[in-house]
Amino acid sequence: MKKSLIFAITAMALTCFPLHASAAESAEVYVTIADNTGALALAAQPVTVTDTDKDGALTIHDALTIAHDTHYSGGTAGYSTSRTEFGLGITKLWGVEQGSSYGYCVNHQSALSLEDPVQTGDVLSVYAFTDLTAFSDTYCFFDADSLSVNAGDAITLTLTANGYDENWNPVQNPVEAAEITVNGEKSGYLTDAQGNVTLTLPEDGAFVLSAVSDAQVLVPPVCKVQVGSDAAPSEDSSAASPWTAFKIGAICLGVVLAAILGIVLVRKRHAK
Repeated sequence: MKKSLIFAITAMALTCFPLHASAAESAEVYVTIADNTGALALAAQPVTVTDTDKDGALTIHDALTIAHDTHYSGGTAGYSTSRTEFGLGITKLWGVEQGSSYGYCVNHQSALSLEDPVQTGDVLSVYAFTDLTAFSDTYCFFDADSLSVNAGDAITLTLTANGYDENWNPVQNPVEAAEITVNGEKSGYLTDAQGNVTLTLPEDGAFVLSAVSDAQVLVPPVCKVQVGSDAAPSEDSSAASPWTAFKIGAICLGVVLAAILGIVLVRKRHAK
């Protein structure tokens, strides 16, 4: 009976681990692509990433391959890469070839190469430089990637830019006097000295907020806003990411080991 109990507990715990294995097979990533004119080709588009190159990892390269295959009119012909001493890099993005003049960030932090990993919930932002002389394109982002509100609600956002100090250490600075765009149209709302802006959207619908500036070249940030009764529910925090699955598996393993240890101690006590 004790052997049966151990077997049952172990079998129950092992059911926790397939969740981790299946989670690694794909990931839903939100992909933004800006072309060489500064226009948004994709704005936080959900992309189901799989291991397209069969290297055993889900990466930026996989995400861009699938994003082009699914959403670019020419499919994967609009995207190409090459390998350098710094790793895998872009040579063509959304049909635009301009050497290696591209940037990419995961969750608003610069990535080292296209082989950097991605996982469910990540925000991937990729862009072609528009300034090919001074390369002054400034990556910036809102403090919210998506919102769900009612018509007329006040929406407050903060716009921040990535940069470097005099010692080339990464820093983040507020973006002042940037004008918010709504579905590509200027709204008249400007960020203040702290990068803050408050605006309202009076009608129901889906909107993409971005920003432009006369003072600097901004890589277009994205905040997707759903207004009204069709507003999407907030993301289910119970959805299992790979890390969540790992923690669940670890907890289950702990339960199994504790149960087995308890049985062993009981048997030793009876043996005495």
